[in-house]
Amino acid sequence: MKTLNDYMKMSYRMEIVEDQDEGGFVVSYPDLPGCITCGETIESAVANAVDAKKAWLEAAGTDREAEATRQYLKELEADIVTAEGLEAFAESEAGIKVFGDKAGQIAAHAREIRAAGAKYCDCPACTAVAAILEKKDEMLR
Repeated sequence: MKTLNDYMKMSYRMEIVEDQDEGGFVVSYPDLPGCITCGETIESAVANAVDAKKAWLEAAGTDREAEATRQYLKELEADIVTAEGLEAFAESEAGIKVFGDKAGQIAAHAREIRAAGAKYCDCPACTAVAAILEKKDEMLR
């Protein structure tokens, strides 16, 4: 029988996507459904991915899996940025500090995607989270 260490040593394809809008990097393991994390640098994102992989593997196939999935989805729902929230943040003092002279463009983009019917921000991180949340019912079965 394989141990957690055996599974940790196995090679899993890691996908790293740079978040052009908000900065940082989003990392996922396509072979481990729902195993996704992020970091401000590639190094921190990869380190976070190793931790996420370990947590995913520890929970997989156990009684903890369902609870871990519920908690994970709850965190994703709390963290995803709505298009309306992005617009409000980009127009705020804090948003202007974060986005600088691009704040107006980001707010305008948020208005455009809202007008087109988008519920969430369309940055790579929020797009990945939205794709996971679309499968929420399937993941909770």
